[in-house]
Parts: sequence; C-alpha cells; structure tokens
Amino acid sequence: MEFLYYMGDVFTPINFGLLLLGTIGGLILGATPGLSPTMAVALLIPFTFQLEPQQGLILLGAAYTSTVAGGAVSAILLKIPGAPANIATTLDGHAMATKGEGAKALQLSFLASAVGGLFGVFLLIFLTPVLAQWALAFGPSHLFWLAILGVTVIGTLDSSSVVKGLLSGCIGLWLATIGFDDIMGAQRFIFHPAVSGGINVIPALIGLFAIPQVITMFSKGRSSDDAEIISVQKHPIRLAVFEVFKRKTALAIGTITGSIIGLIPGVGGQIAGLVAYDQSKKFSKESEKFGTGHSEGVIAAESANNAMVGPSLVPLLTLSIPGSPTAAVLLGGLLIHGIFPGPDLFMNYPQVAWTFIDSMLIGQILMCIFGLYIAGLAASVARVPHAVMAAIVLGLAVFGSYSVQNSMGDVYVMVTLGLAMYFLERFGFSAAPLVLGLILGPIAEANFIQGSMIANATVGTGTYFFTGWLNWLLILIVLTSICYSVWMELMARRYTTKDDAVAKEEALS
Repeated sequence: MEFLYYMGDVFTPINFGLLLLGTIGGLILGATPGLSPTMAVALLIPFTFQLEPQQGLILLGAAYTSTVAGGAVSAILLKIPGAPANIATTLDGHAMATKGEGAKALQLSFLASAVGGLFGVFLLIFLTPVLAQWALAFGPSHLFWLAILGVTVIGTLDSSSVVKGLLSGCIGLWLATIGFDDIMGAQRFIFHPAVSGGINVIPALIGLFAIPQVITMFSKGRSSDDAEIISVQKHPIRLAVFEVFKRKTALAIGTITGSIIGLIPGVGGQIAGLVAYDQSKKFSKESEKFGTGHSEGVIAAESANNAMVGPSLVPLLTLSIPGSPTAAVLLGGLLIHGIFPGPDLFMNYPQVAWTFIDSMLIGQILMCIFGLYIAGLAASVARVPHAVMAAIVLGLAVFGSYSVQNSMGDVYVMVTLGLAMYFLERFGFSAAPLVLGLILGPIAEANFIQGSMIANATVGTGTYFFTGWLNWLLILIVLTSICYSVWMELMARRYTTKDDAVAKEEALS
C-alpha cells in the first residue's frame, strides 16, 4: 500500500492546483474536434520545463485522462470524435443527442469514463510494482527486442497498411540516428546545423501531430458545414448514475476490455472503444437497439476508453515501452526531466512515480465532477471555428518548440517534420509509429551496442541476441504481430473485393 503513503503529496497547493488545471484544460481540449490526447499532452510538455518532475507529470497525466473523456463531447453533440478513441461513442451518443438526450449521453459518458478510469488506475497501482520486479531480469538483448516490439506492434496496428506502418516506424528509427552517435561519437546525416545535436523529441512530437491537423483545420475554413449543433438539454445527474450501474454488463465489458487492451504495448485507445462496443452488443439482450441511441453503447465505449489509460502506462513505467501513442509522448516528458522509466523507477524515484499515479486516481474523480457540470461550456468550445482553433494550435506549437532550447532551429525542425507528415498521411502513413521509432531508436541502438560488446566478450552476437527463452518469446511476439496484421489486412481486402463485386452485379441487374 505504498501508494497511500504518498497520497498526501497530491493535495499540496501547487500539485492540486496543477491537477485542477490539467483536468479542466483537458476537458476543454478534448471537447475540441481534432485535438487528440496525444496532441494535447505534446503541446503541454514545454510548460513543464520549469516544474519539478512530479508536478509536470501531474499536469500531463491529468490532461491525458480528461482529454480522453472530453473527446466524447464533440462525438455526441457534433458527431465529430474529439479523438480516434471516441469513434465508437458517436454511434449511439449522437443518436441520443438527436433524440433530445444530449445531456444524458454526456453524463453517461463521463460517469462511465470515471468508473473505467478508476479501475484502470487501480490496475496500474497493483500491477506496476510486480512487473517492475520482474523487469529487473531484462538485459540489453531483451531491452533491444522490447524496443523493436514497441515499434512493430504500433506500426502494424496504427496505420492503414501494415507495410506503411512498419515503414513509418523505420523512418522514425532513421530520424533517431541523425546527429552524433552517443556511444561512438560518429557524425551521421548532419545536413544542417540545426540537427547537429540530433532531432529533439519535443519539437518532433509537436510537429508530427499538430502541424498536419493545423493544415487540415485551415483547409476547412472558419466553420464546418457538416457540424450539426445540438442543444444540451438538462437531465438529472442521479438518473444518469442509476442508468450507468443498471447497465452492469456493458460497464463490465467496457472496463475489462479497455484494461486488457491498455496493457498491450502499442495497441492504444483507438480500438478499445470499438472492441468494447462490439462485444457489448454481442452480449446485450437489446442488441437491436445499438446504433439507434442506446445507453449501453455509450457506456461500453467510454468506460473502455478511460479504462485503458492506467494500464497503458504499466509497460511504460516498468519496461519503457509505451502502451499508446500518448504514453509515448509521456515518455518524452519523463526523459526531458532526466527520469528514465524502467524497473529502477520505483526504487530511485518513488515519490515522483507514486505521486503521479495517485494524482491520476484523484484526477478521475475530478474529471467526472467537472465533466458533469461544464457540459454546456464544453459544447461551446466544440463550436470554435476551425481557422481560429488552428491559429491557436499553431501559436502553441511554435512557442513550445522554441522554448525547448530557445532555438529557431527547433522550430524549423518542427515545421519541416510536420509538413512531411502531412503529405505522408495523404498516402496512408501514420505519425504514431514514426514517433515511437524516433523515441525508441536510441534505446534500441544503445542496448544493441551494449549487448554486442557483452556478446563479443562471451558467446558471440548471434547467440546472445537469438537464444534464451525471453529473447525467443519477444521475437515470437514481434513476428506474430506482423503476421497476424498482414493476415487481417488480406482478409479485409478479400471481403472488400467481394462486397464490391456483389454491389457491381446488383447495379448491372
């Protein structure tokens, strides 16, 4: 029960103030279409530079939690998911809003998010120390394969194509080699003085996630023609509480599904809501109501979305492998403060680690309270014109990139990578595996070199990296994830081709 020992640190004036700020700000950012949790956390990282490590993590953790929940606002009211994780919420949430039950849908989403989020954080509390002890057995070869696993898993799941996802990860690994070699001191791909010290993670993160979205927002003009504004009508909160716990099956399926998916490195919250929605529909006695404005659909989707937040940090804090793209950004935030997550984190920085986890526990409760009472304000934020929001995001992106080292070179890097990512996205490439390649590249390289040095003095490189049950297990997971994703993509193409052929025959007849 070590987490209880540090619980009081959350309620110090500065820490609790940052928790409130991150929670309220995250809800507002989450309610804004296009501002995903990953982008929100990336934009906030520069504001943590002058804070203590635990204070910065409290701000980022609160923003992460509440942004995921806040994304349901625009999904329900406008049928525009605040983030990919909220796609499933639109299926029944917006249908409820069109029936005059917008306030009820919002209340159900925040209450379900809080229940799922609390369960997920308790998993984080009790699983992390256990896995941290187990992770002490990891050597350089295992950490190398873990880094490769992180890139390949998210590369196969967060892209329109397995090949494109893996190529994005490889691009990120290449970007990680730019600059001076930390171990050998060799110069690599230094084509401009701005990158002589390597590509800084923070400007890269901001550019890759924010700039493509800014360009998209500007292209839509001052407003969205297809944004259907629906008024938020009053609905008693006590009835919403009763409804959530009345739908126990949907709540349990969403919470458990989201927690399991969160534990798997690289999967992220994009699929948690959709998987939970699908499973809840299969087990529901009222499956025919799904998609027509059924409360179970909202409860399952949103409980899963927030249940995955805590578990997604378990592999990050214990193995340095992010469980989601947002966790990858949090990894950058930790590294900025000189804290390297892993098995030694809870021994070297127990106050930082436990205060951060405790703040996420309290943050779930605050998120629910503020979410229930500022739904009207969140709806107003969702109506902000695209051009105005794009200008705000662009200003924050430039400020954040420049403030890292007070260098315009970082701004140039941010803009260049952002423009490149905008064009890559047009061809189906994804930013998430590219970012993970950039972050995990140095980890993979350093452990490969260290492992090679050990191997040359003992058993040889091939034997060191390709023998041992743990190496075999990690290699098997890497290959399985790639093969499974290729098979699923081929099956999807097969069914798409078959459906197109049937449609063509019906059109001809």
